Amino acid sequence: MTVGGSAEALLRWYVEAGVDETIGETPLDRSVAPPPAQSPARPQAQPQAQPQAQPAARVSDVAQAPRPMAPGPMAPPALGGDEAVKSAVTLAAAAKDLDDLKKALAAFDGCPLKKTAMNLCFGDGNPRAKIVLIGEAPGADEDRQGVPFVGVSGQLLDRMLASIGLDRSQVFISNTVFWRPPGNRTPTPAEVAMCQPFVERLLELIDPEILVAMGGAAAKTLLARTEGIGRLRGRWYSYATANLPRPVQATAIFHPAYLLRSPGQKRAAWQDLLAIKAKLAEVNA
Repeated sequence: MTVGGSAEALLRWYVEAGVDETIGETPLDRSVAPPPAQSPARPQAQPQAQPQAQPAARVSDVAQAPRPMAPGPMAPPALGGDEAVKSAVTLAAAAKDLDDLKKALAAFDGCPLKKTAMNLCFGDGNPRAKIVLIGEAPGADEDRQGVPFVGVSGQLLDRMLASIGLDRSQVFISNTVFWRPPGNRTPTPAEVAMCQPFVERLLELIDPEILVAMGGAAAKTLLARTEGIGRLRGRWYSYATANLPRPVQATAIFHPAYLLRSPGQKRAAWQDLLAIKAKLAEVNA
């Protein structure tokens, strides 16, 4: 291909062709086979010189000799699973409010998801809400904005809340893990365990009347159950931690992302929303 014009046009053609770096000043024609490698000639043996006695080192020579550099500070080793959970428990327990808890999460390096995510997705809504909704993990939109449930599934969640007279100023929304897993994969049990102390402390600080687990993964984590979401939804459970003043009434619903893929379940989701509305009226009475 012949590329005419200025040097700028040539560089532009290189970029479009995928050239993004240069290796050397001399071009190498890779269409020509390289010459065969030749074994190096053996050097002829030279007569060895007789060793001469070396003068003793003087004190001044030793003083002027370069000293070995002291090793610099090493990076702290990555925390193991048990150590990360213990660190999470300590950091979470020290938080006095949600701002403290968010700062503690930002300082927590035990969860490997933090290294691949763009932003921490802590929570969104009213810190004094009577209802807390917990999903599984942030997605791509949430990772970019650092706010949970802002993508397509979050828009559906907003409409679901509006259908029973609620909005984000009346609820608090978060996830079982606070950083997006690469490729939106399911969080591992170890990753969930590392974040769980922060989730528990979040619920202790808010002290809601109702806890809603969105999706099977969140329901199994929060409710300590093994059944699927189809069996867990439509029922009420008791959620408690050591520092909650009293058990919280908890339930499970389909995750909004699942409802987008399975619109046939929206009728069941509507029944669950009505049950939440009735429970909220009961606790407000």
